[in-house]
Amino acid sequence: MILFSFPEYQYLALQIQRLPFVQSGQFRVSRFANQELYAVVETAVSGQHCLILGSIAPPDTQTLSLSLLAHTLKKEGAQRVSAVVPYLGYSRQDKRKAGESLGTAWIGTILEASGVDEVLTIDAHSNRDAELFPIPLYSISPAHLFAIALVNSGLREATFVAPDTGAIARCKEVENAAGLSSGEIVRFEKQRTESGITHCGPIGVVGPRVIIVDDMLDTGETLVSACEKLKLAGVEKIYIAVTHGLFTGHRWQKLWSLGVECIFCTDTIPLRSDIDASRIKILSVAPLVEEGLAALKK
Repeated sequence: MILFSFPEYQYLALQIQRLPFVQSGQFRVSRFANQELYAVVETAVSGQHCLILGSIAPPDTQTLSLSLLAHTLKKEGAQRVSAVVPYLGYSRQDKRKAGESLGTAWIGTILEASGVDEVLTIDAHSNRDAELFPIPLYSISPAHLFAIALVNSGLREATFVAPDTGAIARCKEVENAAGLSSGEIVRFEKQRTESGITHCGPIGVVGPRVIIVDDMLDTGETLVSACEKLKLAGVEKIYIAVTHGLFTGHRWQKLWSLGVECIFCTDTIPLRSDIDASRIKILSVAPLVEEGLAALKK
């Protein structure tokens, strides 16, 4: 396998390149004076299995650059092109609503048309993502990473909480990976209204310490709403485990005043330099990506 990594994921590429079946490929994506993108592949790829490590999340340049590189690799004779996209952008646009775009299907079509044969990601938003993709989409669970981190932090007695029904399975997966069994997962019923997100709950018995598990922290609106309810329910300390840390805007920072002690977050998205990471514990997904690549190699 020949790995072509975009600069923002160099921290993952350095670890992946240690695998005996992976070698580093050289390329560049630049712009002409008229701002059109162009890609140059500087490594021979004819007949090879090529990996692209990058992002399809905004800004849109990332999607265009990855797609153009994939197309160029196929033009140069690559036998197979696998896109390694740690965070699957557009994955939340997976519901069919009259008059609205179906972004998950759209991005899959773009990748397929660009020559991508399959996509490897970490913790896709839902099973609908794979159903909407026209090419194979392999999603790897980070449950084992969270389980180790939570146990090492002495949180065996904490109550697992799902901020909505879609997160129940994730909670169960982390709980099982940690070798814990607390019975039914405490959950919230979530509704989106014109004024924002509202929660009904918590449904179930919560202890003084809880662990909220979800796939992402974007603006933090869902988690802030859930933590406000947990605070009213008497919870003293809250720990959050999220796969993808977008940390958009500033509202999510309210979590610190609602009893949140620590946010466990993977490095599927590079953490912005302007964020105070003193209470954010970053977990590397490199072992998960290596596991996925070993499976693709077979």
